[in-house]
Amino acid sequence: MIFRRRIEIHQHPDGEMRAALEDDFHHFRVSIRHAQGLVTDVRGYAVRFPYTACPGAAAPLQSLIGMPLSEVAHSVTRATDARHQCTHMLDLAGLAIAAAANKLTQRVYDITVPMRVAGVTTSTLLRDGNIFLQWTTTGTFVQDPEPYRGIDLNHGMAGWAIANLPTEEAEAALILRRCTTISRGREYDLDEMPHARVTGLCYAQQPVRAQQAMRMKGSTEDFTDRASQLCASDQDWFAGNEPEIIQTQR
Repeated sequence: MIFRRRIEIHQHPDGEMRAALEDDFHHFRVSIRHAQGLVTDVRGYAVRFPYTACPGAAAPLQSLIGMPLSEVAHSVTRATDARHQCTHMLDLAGLAIAAAANKLTQRVYDITVPMRVAGVTTSTLLRDGNIFLQWTTTGTFVQDPEPYRGIDLNHGMAGWAIANLPTEEAEAALILRRCTTISRGREYDLDEMPHARVTGLCYAQQPVRAQQAMRMKGSTEDFTDRASQLCASDQDWFAGNEPEIIQTQR
């Protein structure tokens, strides 16, 4: 079994940046508008999600309005408290903002993380169809290659990557880190959980709502042999031909 994620970012003809993410557990969309170097509007769209509370996390994205465009996608974590956001919609917003700052018209990331054998796996990230990063990891640590050897994916990696890597490589490394860590969800039957855990780490897992954030049973997909279907349903939205879906929140 292989965990897969695709992230697509497209510039709409009117200048709006649209980004979509789909993997085994999630399917989200985010759009941003900007003017004079500032974010002027942010919208989140929940298509497939693990907990009933997840669509509500679109509203807190509004806290990004007014932030300067930044070539560093992770800058969104300085503009808002990530613990009160959907991790994946916030990541998408950061990538869309960075794409706007870099004047990109399109970018596609494809990530694969095979099931671990004795705790070891090889995570691969393609950028625009070409291999850009590949890591061998054991547990939470990167074993190869340099300069990642010995990096703990769960502790301090974001700061290290931003300080030590070129901006574009840091962006890709943080995407690959996210996928490598969440791929471990494949090792469990998530539908056995009645509701979100109370961790305080994201919108659905805040103590104020975690026990009411019920598990969306059957929401996990397997894209091991269906990589071409990732983000396939987003193409009309990218082109501006699809109306806003029911789960959209502002």
